[in-house]
Amino acid sequence: MQTPPYLTPEALSTFIRTALAEDVGDGDHSALSAIPAEARNRAHLLIKDEGVLAGVEMARHIFEFVDADLQLNPGLEDGARVQYGDIAFTVEGRARSILTAERLVLNCMQRMSGIATRTAHLASLLAGTKARLLDTRKTTPNFRLPEKWAVLIGGGVNHRYGLFDMIILKDNHVDYAGGIREAIEASRAYLERTGRQLPIEVETRTLAEVQQVLDTGGVDRIMLDNMAPAQLSEAVALVAGRFQLEASGGITEETIAEVAATGVDYISVGALTHSIQSLDMSLKAF
Repeated sequence: MQTPPYLTPEALSTFIRTALAEDVGDGDHSALSAIPAEARNRAHLLIKDEGVLAGVEMARHIFEFVDADLQLNPGLEDGARVQYGDIAFTVEGRARSILTAERLVLNCMQRMSGIATRTAHLASLLAGTKARLLDTRKTTPNFRLPEKWAVLIGGGVNHRYGLFDMIILKDNHVDYAGGIREAIEASRAYLERTGRQLPIEVETRTLAEVQQVLDTGGVDRIMLDNMAPAQLSEAVALVAGRFQLEASGGITEETIAEVAATGVDYISVGALTHSIQSLDMSLKAF
């Protein structure tokens, strides 16, 4: 898996630092009070569920941030299929440090693994089509980095990371701008005026709106929002490969294969990150 642009050392450090500040505050007083400073121990991550593992590398970064002397020894890598009883990794070093890092490691890995598991399942339903599975910005505030990372581990594709790296003209943008042509032309003028190079995507709700995008041009992708499979097939025929097509809106496990069969290039599913059951796991001393 190619490292995505948002996974910079600075971004990881900021995420971990702020998450630990939320959890640790002025000190892990449980560990400080009960565990001798010189105590050294080990623990392993026990999987208590079935799915796709995600977050081992995140755990490594967290342990290193808490205490550079902690040693993580992976038994499984991100993307591995796991089942009850598997050991993802062992960690050893200062006992206080292991305990301080424990909850952040588990919070990240449990949710990341749930997202990767769901992503892998839905991606498998696209087999035999050209469609690729996209995530959305429907992420947990301040937790977008691990959630987007988990989608990649599960075999999905990241859509834009935020509002800054792509222009997507949704229905409200179009309505506020006065129409599809007006929204596209204003966006292109903005890019020229500011010297930015950003892809442009336009959301459409009807085949008539798709035709308006075709008449205007100047975009990279057309989003087909809440269209039935028959409409999607018509849109694919109408566009005839001139622009990438993304199906979006209310797509479920039961409908995703039919949507993919229409010939769209991408299918975006917000539920990959906003409606996920975490995988059960625990960090156990041994």
